[in-house]
Formats: sequence, structure tokens, C-alpha cells
Amino acid sequence: MKKALHFNFYLIALLFFPLAMMAQGTITGTVTETSTKNPIPGANVIIKGTTTGTITDFDGNFTLDVASFPATVVISSLGYDTKEIQVTSAQKIMVALTEGVALDEVMLIGTRNPNRSATDTAVPVDVIDVSELVTAGPQVNLNQILNYVAPSFTSNTQTISDGTDHVDPASLRGLGPDQVLVLINGKRRHNSSLINVNGTFGRGSVGTDLNAIPAASIQRIEVLRDGAAAQYGSDAIAGVINIVLKQSTNELNLNVTTGANFTKNANDQTGGVDGETTNVSANYGLDLGDKGGFINFTGDFDVRQDYSRMKEWEGTVFNLYNTVERFANNDGYDLSKLLDDDVNDVIQYANQAGIVLNGASTKADLQPILSADNTAAELAARGLTRSDFNMRVGQSALRGGRFFANFSLPLDDNGTELYSFAGLSSRTGNSAGFYRLPNQSRTYTPAYINGFLPEINSTITDKSIAVGIRGKINDWDVDFSNTYGKNSFLYTIGNTYNASMQKASPTFFDAGGFSFAQNTTNLDVSKFYDDIMSGLNVAFGAEYRLENYEIVAGEQPSYAQYTADGQVITLASQVPAKDFFGASRPGGSQVFPGFSPANELSRGRSSVAGYFDIEADITDSFLLSGALRYEDYSDFGSTLNGKIATRLKVSDNTNIRAAFNTGFRAPSLHQLNFNSTSTIFDNQGNPQEVGTFSNDSKAAKLLGIPQLKQETSRSVSLGFTSKLPDAHLTFTVDGYWIGIDNRVVYTGQFKGPGTGTELDKLLSQANASAASFFANAIDTESRGLDIVISHDARIGTAAKLKSDLSGTFSKTKQVGGIHASQVLINANQVGTYFPEDSRIYLEKAVPRAKINLTNNYTTNKFNIFLRNVWFGEVTEATTVVANQQVFGSKLVTDLSFGYQIAESTTITIGANNLFDIYPDRADPQYGNRSDGRFDWSRRSQQFGIGGRFLFARLTFDLK
Repeated sequence: MKKALHFNFYLIALLFFPLAMMAQGTITGTVTETSTKNPIPGANVIIKGTTTGTITDFDGNFTLDVASFPATVVISSLGYDTKEIQVTSAQKIMVALTEGVALDEVMLIGTRNPNRSATDTAVPVDVIDVSELVTAGPQVNLNQILNYVAPSFTSNTQTISDGTDHVDPASLRGLGPDQVLVLINGKRRHNSSLINVNGTFGRGSVGTDLNAIPAASIQRIEVLRDGAAAQYGSDAIAGVINIVLKQSTNELNLNVTTGANFTKNANDQTGGVDGETTNVSANYGLDLGDKGGFINFTGDFDVRQDYSRMKEWEGTVFNLYNTVERFANNDGYDLSKLLDDDVNDVIQYANQAGIVLNGASTKADLQPILSADNTAAELAARGLTRSDFNMRVGQSALRGGRFFANFSLPLDDNGTELYSFAGLSSRTGNSAGFYRLPNQSRTYTPAYINGFLPEINSTITDKSIAVGIRGKINDWDVDFSNTYGKNSFLYTIGNTYNASMQKASPTFFDAGGFSFAQNTTNLDVSKFYDDIMSGLNVAFGAEYRLENYEIVAGEQPSYAQYTADGQVITLASQVPAKDFFGASRPGGSQVFPGFSPANELSRGRSSVAGYFDIEADITDSFLLSGALRYEDYSDFGSTLNGKIATRLKVSDNTNIRAAFNTGFRAPSLHQLNFNSTSTIFDNQGNPQEVGTFSNDSKAAKLLGIPQLKQETSRSVSLGFTSKLPDAHLTFTVDGYWIGIDNRVVYTGQFKGPGTGTELDKLLSQANASAASFFANAIDTESRGLDIVISHDARIGTAAKLKSDLSGTFSKTKQVGGIHASQVLINANQVGTYFPEDSRIYLEKAVPRAKINLTNNYTTNKFNIFLRNVWFGEVTEATTVVANQQVFGSKLVTDLSFGYQIAESTTITIGANNLFDIYPDRADPQYGNRSDGRFDWSRRSQQFGIGGRFLFARLTFDLK
């Protein structure tokens, strides 16, 4: 592979020989806004039919060399309609742009050429105008905005999945959340500290918490749908999402949005209203100095109520022993004494309850009798219904605030600029787990006589800051920056119990948590030669990155198991407290056992990288680019990756483009070091305490599981773009193939045989009955087709209709065998290394086909927004092949109406999922309903189970 990369690089270098082009004249000009006459900085000025161009400075001015006259100059900027001007000689032109949305803006990703626009790149880049969506669309958080507007992007709110209930995993092209790189203003964004280890799409991966970024702070989003590890480093196998922050000044934008689910299945399917949500956001900018400097501030606050879609619990709730407890409790008796070996009181209250004991006089005799189901009678006697034992299957409750700032200060008249952007967010979440029923050993009924619903409370804090300076040194553009970010996730567990502590247990626990910090220093140098061939851009740079991952222990009762006399169990010989039936009481806080001191750690690593990037317009119609990147990590070694891309301009308005690249993803520090004990439920809803062990642990060595190494990839893309200016149409069609070797997965549960083996002892020390690991278990292939069609139409003099039709059709599959160790092969445990449900999560748990049609009609006063999104089918992720139900495709409709009631005030009302569409219900014949808990799949998601969401928004724009 390295030889092939070197050969390709030398081939590119031979093609890039200098061909001098003598300019025939120079045009200058100023670009302003039609309504305000204010200058537009950063507007694109390009000679039509070529790649020769520039951008306007802070005062809207530009200078451009023209090879020959006459020529057509194309001027564009995000948020404005594109304008073309004919020039016949060297002259100064004045250009005024009117409001609109153009796709010809210069891209910050996919290319380092400062003159390249979206339809002119060699790789597919989507441009999303967030300001339009924030005003007209129902969604207010970034994950959901992208889920409904970018077909190749997928993200859904999860349920009954611990911390993942509070951080939505997101993916691009159906690959993992950790295989898409997120940038802000072109700088690497840090990952979340949460690793997904529960039953959701993206299990075993670490993503970026996009919801920590307020949507109101964003000017546009650029989605690069192509592998870019050779350009940007690790995580860019699936592509790159670049978030460009707002730069506006002297304008206050305030949005207040409120809404709720008005749906037939609200409130545990009784119907009505639930899931109320309110978001308040504000954005304002100030001018700095007289050279176009600015500082832009955004703040927002939101609160989201939970909702549940579980109808009623259909399984058992009470046994006859619970009946004995009820009679004793009504008599004022201390229920904890019923657990004593003296069973006389149990017999007494059993007789009062009319329970036939057949002469039983010992606990051993009573146990089989009192374990009998008595649910129906007890529900009636206690005045309860089955729905009183429901879980909260649906949306978690969240409350949070975010603050972002974007800053630029020109230091001279030559383009030297000091810049910075920073963010701070904090949110708290509340979700619930499985209901702990009174007939289960994990429920200490003297404290919770009717059982309890344990709650997971999260506190998620995210902070980041980037500072840099850029300018020119001897005609070279130089950018030096440092970016720091940290995400922390802390758990407190409420309305719960450590059953092994019996009466001594608290009901609220500090369970600890984790954090992840990243510091990235970049030096980027580039130069554009407009006199070599038809334009040559050379870029090179270096990066140094430091990362640190920490796990913090919780308080002792959150993780420890206790004996009947209150001693912490540290030896295998110690016996835990037991219930009346002799079952051991589990330790730790129910629903989420805390991290113990044995889990605590602080691990760091560093990486250093260098890249070389070259892009040349060999002729006006033929573009060729190449990139090489070398990266070395302190914890697993180095990697060399390359990329070659080309674009052929078939005509003024049609391009053919192609790219080939190799890529990599470094295993995250989380995957290398995460270790914990958590509650995992099997397909029948039965609880298991599962230990996650790191790959350098003794348990991993016993099973022959090797140290993690990087994932490697190869990808090919081929597509075309076409514009029909007279019809105001733009087309892009791109096909791709991605092969990934040594993908990191979260294994299934290895269970000891229970015969005192060394693995049994390790599991016992971890208060666990099974062990899971992270491993480079499989190879995969992904292929797909992305289509985007955009249309802009003027209707009369005051109205405009903007329509976008886009779709993605993809498929990911495992190829080859499972990379299991000989130890696992000998033990017939290969299927545990990569179980069947993990295959479904990888291949079929999110839609592999999605089509979006958006129409936005605007006039002077009115705005109508209509969007239809078709979500393809998904499959239930379960280890039992016969139970893998397929859920069919669905069409979801969004509609909103906006009216400008005053010059600065607009009111918008509308709906997400206007026709109250739900995914297919779980069919009982597949056995996945878990006794009524899951009428809709919690594992495989299309668009959520919230139903119809109605909203109202008030927008103020003060200039």
C-alpha cells in the first residue's frame, strides 16, 4: 500500500509542472447587500467556466486578474442569490446581492483551495442553511435538524439505554458514530466522554455530542460525504461535518419555540398531550475596530419533558409472599423481620391471608408455596392496575443551557487576523430503567412494598475554546491555532436501592462518571498559484494532539455488595444478603451500579501528524488533487494514508468527479480503557450484571483477546454534478464503496461455567456474571448512492420557492469471518465475539434508504415550509434470528406556516409528523415485546416513537 501511495504521489507531482498564464487585465469591485448597502465580506468572485477566483475582504472589496476579455464574473455568498456580470475590459464593478441561498459559496472542507465552491469540488459536499431551518422547521436541536434534512445523516433519541438516553448517537452513510469527524470553523471538535455500551445503534462507539452546540449559533453546515482521513486525520472514514459559526453583527435574533406531542399514543397510549418542549435562543454580534472585526454571541436554554409509550405491563407482579407482606404491613409489622429464619410470623400472616400451607412449617417448605403467582388478587386488593408498573419507554427529560461565541479581529490591512471561538454547555437529564417488581430479589420490599422505577440522572458539561492567528508570510497563507475541549458525564441514581444493604440502603446514589479532554495544535500553510496551469493550490501542515480519559468512582453503596450483617463483600467466601426465597440480593444502585475505585483511571496519549495536500486545475476543465498524511500515536503506532481526487468539467455546467482514499480510525481512549459493571437485560428482559474489561486486563488475556489497533479503510467514490441555470436546477449524484478492516466492536457477554474457574473468580470480584470487551472483531463493506436535486424559482416579483430533493441508498455488511482467538474457537465462543444482534446493529438497525423532499415558499409576509421524509425499513436487533422482525418504510410529513406580523417579528406554527405516523408495532409472534414493555422496538430506530409534534415559534429580528 505504501509503495502504491508513493507511486501515485510522484505521478501527481510530474503532472504539476508550471505553465505560466499571462493575465490580460485586472478587475476590482465591491460587493454589498441590496437592502442595507452594507458590504459583504467573504463573498465568492469567480470567472465563469474556470476555477480562477477570489473572495471579498472585510469591506466587501476584491481584486481579480482576468486572462482574457470578455469574461463573465460570478458573484455568490451564502444567504444571497448568485449574480453574473459581463466584463469586457479591466474596470471596477459595483455588485449588490439580494437575499437568497446560494450553493456556490467557498467550501471550508473537502479542499484547501480558497476558491472552490460546493458544485465545483472533486468530492460531494452538502451545504445546509441552518438559519432557514431554525426559523421554519420544527426541530431545534442539531441532531434532529440534520436527521430530517441530510439523508446520509442518521440520529434518533434512544430509550432504556442508560447514558445514551441523554446523548443521541449520530452517523453518516450508515457507519459508526465514531467514523465521522466533526469540525467547527474547520477545527477538530472533541468527542463525548460517553461510550455506548447498551442496546442501541452505534454500540461500542464514541460520538460527538452535537446537541452541545446551539443551532442558533450556526451560519451553515457543510457535510463532506467522502473519506477524508488523509486530509483531517482519524475519525473521517465516513466523512466530515463542518459547522460554520455566525459572523453577523448589529442584529439581534431571538427565537422562542414551544411544542408538545399531540398524538393518539401519548401518555402510555391513552392519547392526548405529552413531551412538552420549550427552547429560547438569542444571537447578537458587535463590530470590533474599523477593519471588519466582530464578536458574535449565542445563548440558548431548553427544557424537555419525558414521555412514555408503554401501554401496560403484562407479566407477573406479585407472589403469595407479597400477599403475606401486605397483611403484615396493614398490621403495622416491621416487614424486614419476615426475612428472619424464624418463620412463625410468616405462617401467622399467611393464615390471615387464607393461604393454604398444607402444614408447611419451615422456610424451605414455605418457599415453593409462597413463590406462586398472585398478581390478579393483589392488584385488586391494593387498588392498583398493571399500568402502575410501567416503565418509561420513550423520551428522557432534559434541561440545559448553551453559550457560544465567535470572534475575529483583523490586525492590519494585509489580512492578518486573530480569531477565536468558544462554547460552554450544561444539561441535566432524567430517564428511567426497568421497573423493579415486588416479586423480584432485587426489590427490597420493606422499603418499596410495590416495587419501584429507578431513575438515571445525568449531568453533562461541555466546554471548548479555540484561539488562532492567520495571515500571510511571503504570499503564503499561514494559520496557527490551538483548540481545547472537554466533556464530562456524571451520574446520580435516584428512586432506587442497594438491595444487599437491606434497611440501611439510601435511595439516592452518586455513581461517579467519566470525562474526556482533547487539545489540538495546528499549523496550516497554503498558497494558491493562479499563474501555474489554470490554478495550483499547495498546502501542508502539522498537528499535535493530546487526549485524556478519566473514570471517577462513585460512593461505596453505589457499587458494593453487602452481607446480611452489613459487611462489604470483598472475598468469595462472603455470602451476600438473601431474600426470603434464598436468592442473593444484588449490590450497587439498581439500574446503574456506580464505578468502583477499581474502575477509576486517568489515561492519556498524544499524536503527531504531518500532511501534504496539492490541488491543480491542469486545464480549465480538468482538476487533479492528492493528499498524504502521516500520523503517529503514542499508544499504538503510526499510519500513512493518501487520497487522490479528480474532477472533469464536461461543460460549463456539468462536472464528473471521482476519488480514491485510504483512511484510518484510531481506537478511542474510551474503547481502550473503559471498564465497569452495568445492568444489561437479555431479550426476555431478565437483568444481568455485566462487567466490561479493558483489553489489557487479565480476563482479556485469558480469552486471548488482543490489544486494540486502528481500523483501516479504503474507499472509492464516483459522481457528477450538473447545473441548468435557465431552469434554476442543480443535480449531484454520487456512488461510493467503503471497505473497513478490523472494526472495533463491543463483544457479547462471555459467561463463566460457574465451576470456580479463574474467569469465574474475576467475574465474582467485579460483582458480575458475564464479561464483555472491545475488540477488532470484523471487516465490513459499505456501498451506496447519494442524490441531491435543488431548485430555486422566483414567482412574480416578491415570492420565491426553494425545493430540495435528496436521497441516500446504502448497504453495509460484514465480510469474511470473525477475527476470534484460538481460545474462543476452542471454547465454541466465536458467536459471542460478534453476536447476531451486533450484526443487525451494524447492518440494519437504522434506515439504509432515506428520501427527503423539502419545499420552502416565501413572500414578503408569508412563509410556507413543507417537508416529506421517507424512512426505509429496519430490522429488530436480537440474537435470535427467528425473532428479527422487519419494520416497514414510513413517510413523515412536516408543515409550518410563518407570518411576519411586524417588521421585526415573525410567528410560525407547524407540525413535525403531521399525520401522526408511527413505526410498525412489534408483532407478538416474534417474541420481542418483553411482556408488553416494547410495543415499538427500542433497538432499531427510524424516526422515533413520539408521534405528532405541534409547535409555535416567535422570532424577533432587530437590526
